[in-house]
Amino acid sequence: MVVDSRGEPGSRGEVILLTGMSGAGRTTAADVLEDRGWYVVDNLPARMLTSLVDAVADEAHPRVAAVVDVRSRDFIADFSAALTALRERGWTPVIVFFDATDEVLIRRFDAVRRPHPLQQSGPLLDGIRTERRMLDEIRTAAELVLDTTGYNVHELSAAVDELLVGDDDQARLRVVIMSFGFKYGIPLDADVVLDMRFLPNPYWEPALREYDGRDEPVRDFVLAQPGADEFLQYAESMLRTAIRGYLREGRRHVTVAVGCTGGKHRSVATVEALVSRLGEIADVAITAVQRDLGRE
Repeated sequence: MVVDSRGEPGSRGEVILLTGMSGAGRTTAADVLEDRGWYVVDNLPARMLTSLVDAVADEAHPRVAAVVDVRSRDFIADFSAALTALRERGWTPVIVFFDATDEVLIRRFDAVRRPHPLQQSGPLLDGIRTERRMLDEIRTAAELVLDTTGYNVHELSAAVDELLVGDDDQARLRVVIMSFGFKYGIPLDADVVLDMRFLPNPYWEPALREYDGRDEPVRDFVLAQPGADEFLQYAESMLRTAIRGYLREGRRHVTVAVGCTGGKHRSVATVEALVSRLGEIADVAITAVQRDLGRE
């Protein structure tokens, strides 16, 4: 990963706090990190976070991840106090918040036939909504919000491996440029949203319909439309300015979502073009993700 918990890239150790909605993928993320050599603790009471970090502080470059969530009593107050204590000790814990739509969370709980931890005697949706209200401030404070709505377990594992571990240990900022289809919903974790529906849709061209934005015929069609090149110039300039600002502010993860109707043609071609235009930027790892390719 990328983040030094003492504030200097790669110098000593790392602490990741995995939290968010129950059923959104925290345990899968913990398994990925453990497989990559991290020391991982699941269902750790938030009040014990400082004890955990203190226990490994003397190790060479410790890498610690903890799953903390509403299953522990007084979670919100304990979590806030633990963050303050860790920062006073000189650590900068990275908060990763896992989220998904209510509908997807309901399906996941139904599939495993387990109650929501806050459900009590009411319906499942009541528990989900209570948890969402409780975690609203923590979601806002998170360095990374990962929307797992469209992921199966294998896709989620790959996303966690890419976003939290990755191969570029020198990167201070990881930028994901993601295509999506508006008809499937805007990604919950988007920091920036670009809308490509102002361009003609290749779907209505019979010769292009079965291709996608990675294919030359579609790419050439999209990028040749009036306004496409101008838009890309402005988008590139905006993102370069934003990236410099994110680096100054210490941001570690940013998701740029590029949408069209179905997430197959215009948005995909635009993502590929933006990644190519941005090229290599010092201290930044840029990844293209095509979220909705293959969906009906």
